[in-house]
Amino acid sequence: MNTVVQEDPTLADVLRETLDQGDADRLRELVDAHAGQDIAHALTKLPRQQWQRLLERLDHEHAADIYAHLPTEQQTLLLEELEHDQATRLIGQLSYDDAAAVLHELEDEHAGTILSALPEDDQRVLNALLAYPEESAGRIMTPEYATVRPEWTVEEALDHLREHSDIAETVNTIFAVSPGGQLLGWARLKDLLLSRPRARVETVLRMDIISIEAHEDQEEAARRISHYDLDVLPVVDEHGAILGIITVDDVLDIIRDETTEDFHRMAAVSDLPLSMREASMRLLYRKRVGWLVILVAVNILSGAAIAFFEASIEAVVALVFFLPMVIATGGNAGAQASTLMVRALATGDIQMRDWLRLGTKEVLVATALGFAMAAAIWLAGNWLGDFAVANAIAIAMFLVVLFGSMFGMTLPFILTRLKLDPATASAPLITSVVDVIGIIIYFGVATAILQLH
Repeated sequence: MNTVVQEDPTLADVLRETLDQGDADRLRELVDAHAGQDIAHALTKLPRQQWQRLLERLDHEHAADIYAHLPTEQQTLLLEELEHDQATRLIGQLSYDDAAAVLHELEDEHAGTILSALPEDDQRVLNALLAYPEESAGRIMTPEYATVRPEWTVEEALDHLREHSDIAETVNTIFAVSPGGQLLGWARLKDLLLSRPRARVETVLRMDIISIEAHEDQEEAARRISHYDLDVLPVVDEHGAILGIITVDDVLDIIRDETTEDFHRMAAVSDLPLSMREASMRLLYRKRVGWLVILVAVNILSGAAIAFFEASIEAVVALVFFLPMVIATGGNAGAQASTLMVRALATGDIQMRDWLRLGTKEVLVATALGFAMAAAIWLAGNWLGDFAVANAIAIAMFLVVLFGSMFGMTLPFILTRLKLDPATASAPLITSVVDVIGIIIYFGVATAILQLH
């Protein structure tokens, strides 16, 4: 007799069943027994109608905790469907940086309505955050932090931190400031805890301050936190006065979003504001069709180049056989070089000043690759064609690989110099351009060597 093994239900299944039954007590127990992140993740697997039902059955604190961990695009969709009072309560329960991120995604009128219903202090802080440029450090910082004065005793500093722990996002790293708010130094919480109560704070302060100005790019904030292994990065104004802090969890969100954006651009897809699950077919079509049309237009030039060398093709038909191999190899070499440069620029591993040194290195690498590919296709040319054809396609292969590699390496630097995202140097764009130039090189070399006129 066969035994049917039933799988344990997932959290999403249990959540769906509990909501369908309307069991408020079981729902509360379920939420208490799981982290807000896990409930939010399970909620994304349910129909959107269930999201609202869940939040309506929870107290404000639990509802805000779960809502805060939903993806931003789903937060926006949900907020647009909630009653005004409930939407305002949710925003009011979020940390300032999370609330600013959600409000930014809303229509101006809807965001203004919610903002106007919040307390004046919250309105002032959120308006200040939203005034910073998008993707700047100021936009993602939180003004919820605690500072101490260097002349205080350790005992006074710890008492101050206890009193303000409820408004500070973290107190693991403590910043000392002047009366005017200028950042003077920092200390770990354990430095204070292990110091004598009567010792002054200034005796444990570290002066190697790593900070970022509010208008600098958020990617630079992520780079500094990663490079210096920081838990917290202070955000300052042009005078060095602290304005807020960026924590490591904010950086993880930045890295995820920037990586997603780079993947989309390197695949020649426009930025996608929704997850694949939520995106409609119409949206996916619009985000993909634009680049495809551009690439078709570029590839028309490939057809024109082939037509221009029609006489050469008629004279030596074998040239058509080797054309895809040569062109594809050149495009692949370009895509390899481009991917390496885009990644290195994104991580800060290389800078614009490294272009000449890297260019020299790429010439040598591309030359070696070109010789290897030329040797391989020369053997195939002798087997399928003749000696003269083999020489022509081998030289063409070498030149196309060299051009493709150098073009793929150079384009990200050019885009960076023009203040554009180097990820725009996508593999489809690289290969399309190399296709056109490669065809011209291929038939030009073949025509000259084989004396086809």
